[in-house]
Amino acid sequence: MFFVISKLFEFFASPSHFALFALAAGVVLSYTRHATAGRRLTAASAVLLLAIAFGPIGYFLAAPLEARFPEPPEDMPAPDGIVVLGGAVDEAQSGEKGRVALNEAAERLTAPIELLRRYPHARLVFTGGSAALTGSRFTEAQAVRLFWRSTGVDQGDVVYEDRSRNTFENAVFTRDLVRPKAGERWLLVTSAMHMPRSMGIFRKAGFPVIPYPVDYRTNGDYSRPYLSFVTQNAVGVTDSAAHEWVGLVAYYMTGKTDALFPAP
Repeated sequence: MFFVISKLFEFFASPSHFALFALAAGVVLSYTRHATAGRRLTAASAVLLLAIAFGPIGYFLAAPLEARFPEPPEDMPAPDGIVVLGGAVDEAQSGEKGRVALNEAAERLTAPIELLRRYPHARLVFTGGSAALTGSRFTEAQAVRLFWRSTGVDQGDVVYEDRSRNTFENAVFTRDLVRPKAGERWLLVTSAMHMPRSMGIFRKAGFPVIPYPVDYRTNGDYSRPYLSFVTQNAVGVTDSAAHEWVGLVAYYMTGKTDALFPAP
């Protein structure tokens, strides 16, 4: 039930969707006896859409998330294992075309290639089933297996967890699959924006991990914000960052993370 509710809420509450719904409502109201209110709502919604598309809203929402957990030092001790979270595969396109289609989070899958060159003895684990509300005939784990085998990463020794639908299930199912031992060092690879919520969830699940953030969308510096004049990029960052902030609150309120805003 949590998964279904979260997916529905994510659809209706994302900033770009909210602004579009409000704009549509304003237009409809403009043709009723509430025309004045409708025009005001339409104008406010249009301004919000412009701010999302061309303003710094997304940057200021995303920067504190991405700056929360720094990258580990280059000379860190070799890890015993590497856990890679799903979210980098376009399930619909992959299933339709029968080949791997990656999205803007592709670095989640390319970073482990370099990590295994540095730490060849580390166990590599991918966790990700289908995040689609109605399910999918082509899971992320299937797609990633194809991708990593084509790049030579998977020599038959990679572990795949293919049942999880969200980050909470990533943590619990992976913990039960690999059964990490006390004192082992495990890296967690996911997008920098997603790292605070992921770390809180893995800690709550009793699976200590070391953050290895990738897929940065900001420079984390409030004094030097940069704006994207590619509308789809700006809207994507805003929606993704808002999703993470709402997710932090929801997961904390439902006891799935160890802190409202997990810290190093």
